[in-house]
Amino acid sequence: MPSLKDLRNRINSVKATQKITKAMQMVAAAKLRHAQEAAEAARPYSERMNAVIARLAGNLQDQQGVSPFLAGTGRDDVHLLVVCTAERGLCGAFNTNIVKLAVQHIEKLQAAGKTVKLLCVGRKGHDQLKRTHGALMIDEPVDLKQVKRLRFTHAHQIADRLIRLFENGEFDVCTLFFSEFHSVIAQKPKALQLIPASIEEIAQATEESAAQASSDAAYTYEPDEKEILDDLLPRNVSVQVFRALLENAASEQGARMTAMDNATRNAGDMIRSLTLQYNRQRQAQITKELIEIISGAEAL
Repeated sequence: MPSLKDLRNRINSVKATQKITKAMQMVAAAKLRHAQEAAEAARPYSERMNAVIARLAGNLQDQQGVSPFLAGTGRDDVHLLVVCTAERGLCGAFNTNIVKLAVQHIEKLQAAGKTVKLLCVGRKGHDQLKRTHGALMIDEPVDLKQVKRLRFTHAHQIADRLIRLFENGEFDVCTLFFSEFHSVIAQKPKALQLIPASIEEIAQATEESAAQASSDAAYTYEPDEKEILDDLLPRNVSVQVFRALLENAASEQGARMTAMDNATRNAGDMIRSLTLQYNRQRQAQITKELIEIISGAEAL
């Protein structure tokens, strides 16, 4: 049984931890508002670009000379998985859920006899995957630890890296893994095929905006569809990566806010339990001392 001093030290330690978790919850709540606004602001642009690409691709589906970013290489032997996670922990199962989805995808591809390569964006995903799939990693993770505010240039650098790898024949299919923000308590891990652009996924993602951009409308393109696609498809890689980073940032802060709130509540429950144990033990010790005093007095 721990002594009274040990219990006092434990209570003080838990109280100090509770102050830290409460402060982290408040910081995450403040950051969440800005991150959520940025993620929601990026969605319409991404969805409209998807709608334009889907419409152009539908017109050029059976034609020759279509950009490889849409038509692909004609193979699907080598798959590059880009796993986007956070640079820091203490955000519940946020990082683990993304990594778990990526691992399921890896196992599925390997079972089909495909070659899998990994590129991590964020240190936490890299640390988890390195233990089990370190041999699949093609490079050091993209480090965003020093980035205080995500900008399009950060996504553009990652996209340029992916485009160079694709043009050098390093992979046939590229899939992006991130967490889509829904609410403070709901973040859904998602896999999005970046290269070649999946028309089925794009069409599904733009169903909500179909009323605004009806497929029955007639469009005239200047210059022609192929030229527009040649410019839009590489740009779309940057746009989708940027949206994924913003969704991840909002999801991370939402998950951290929830995790720190739970930790603060658990610390409060532990403090109450330890305080009760401390009071009972202290009362038992006082009672024992009184009995000893009374017994000694009666003996005299």
